[in-house]
Amino acid sequence: MEEKDKQPWYAAGLKFKCSGCGDCCTGAPGYVWINKQEISDMAAVVGMDVQEFEDKYVRQIGIRKSLVEFPNGDCVFFDNESRKCNVYNARPRQCKTWPFWDSNLKSPETWERTCEDCPGSGTGKLYQLDEIESQRKVFRI
Repeated sequence: MEEKDKQPWYAAGLKFKCSGCGDCCTGAPGYVWINKQEISDMAAVVGMDVQEFEDKYVRQIGIRKSLVEFPNGDCVFFDNESRKCNVYNARPRQCKTWPFWDSNLKSPETWERTCEDCPGSGTGKLYQLDEIESQRKVFRI
């Protein structure tokens, strides 16, 4: 079989339904990579101009930009009381495409670890291969 005809291990699809737990927004420090359009969209949601938004909520990491975090590693837009995102409708593509990231789809074992960490992974709606691939290609992490 040619390489282009080879199907990924998840060709039969994967299940996911967000449980709303907020675990993907909290925990160990990391990065939520954002681009100019996402910055503009989030700034509009919180009622700030772009420069004011960047000064308050964005950090430069090399040539890239990431949202800042609270000292405990939680996303700056995560409301711990409601367990909701304060910019959900303008959330970054990194957030929109969870859990269908390359790092989670490398193998059945990496997917199993994702399911152990995320209560919504492995449950709910069965996403077909084309849907998974579409999400995976939006943001590579």
